Amino acid sequence: MKTIKLNIPYEKAGLKGGKYCAELTAVTLKVSPETGLRRRPAVIICPGGGYEMLSDREAEPVAMRFASFGINAFILRYSLKAQFPANALELAASIAHVRSNAKEYDIDPDKILVCGFSAGGHLAASIAVHWNNSLIKEPFGYAEEHKPNGTILCYPVITSGEFRHEGSITNITRENSNAEILDMLSLEKHVSKDTPKTFIWHCADDKNVPVQNSLDYMRALSCNNITYESHIYPNGGHGLSLADEATAGRDSHINKVCDKWFGLCIDWIRREFN
Repeated sequence: MKTIKLNIPYEKAGLKGGKYCAELTAVTLKVSPETGLRRRPAVIICPGGGYEMLSDREAEPVAMRFASFGINAFILRYSLKAQFPANALELAASIAHVRSNAKEYDIDPDKILVCGFSAGGHLAASIAVHWNNSLIKEPFGYAEEHKPNGTILCYPVITSGEFRHEGSITNITRENSNAEILDMLSLEKHVSKDTPKTFIWHCADDKNVPVQNSLDYMRALSCNNITYESHIYPNGGHGLSLADEATAGRDSHINKVCDKWFGLCIDWIRREFN
């Protein structure tokens, strides 16, 4: 594993005085002359934790699983309790780093995906819908190296409205919770023709982040003719990660129905990014 320090333009975005600490970790297969002609897809993983902590269960084990399928993976440990758009800038910088160093990592620069769990799903979807917003583009000098090619959303926080996850929204609005910011954080309202194709899954009985978050996002994708694949499982609750023994913190995290999501996701990547 390789840890990468990111250069993030917080001050250019008007973010001053915060305790920002973002780190990108590469979990990549060694480039060999035998594989050098094949450029792999890449996935940048954003663990969940309500923007208050980062779940280890949604970090290295997931990255290693992607790597085992020939998809080079990166883990973004983003700043916690950081005012929006700090985390979105951190993810944007991560995408730009991976794309600009694609040859070093044996990566196809046109096959860079972001994957987020719970609040990390909100972060991944934030860059998916806001990557071309001036709030993100201006600090980077209006370059487009930070545009994701695809999004993988796992029981994501999406809205700041009726079905919001209170802790997540509170932790990234901090003292700046005006109507304009809250509107930007309701990501279902900002899906457009420029939003990348998406894989999304959720459990219908999720009591922490209601499934309505995913349903509203799916509706927005459909209304904008964005290709997506979705899987809504009847039971499983929240925070399953891989839903198998590799990431289980307790017995209820092992779900032989929901653990199919990862294989389906790999099939989706191979189909959509062949």
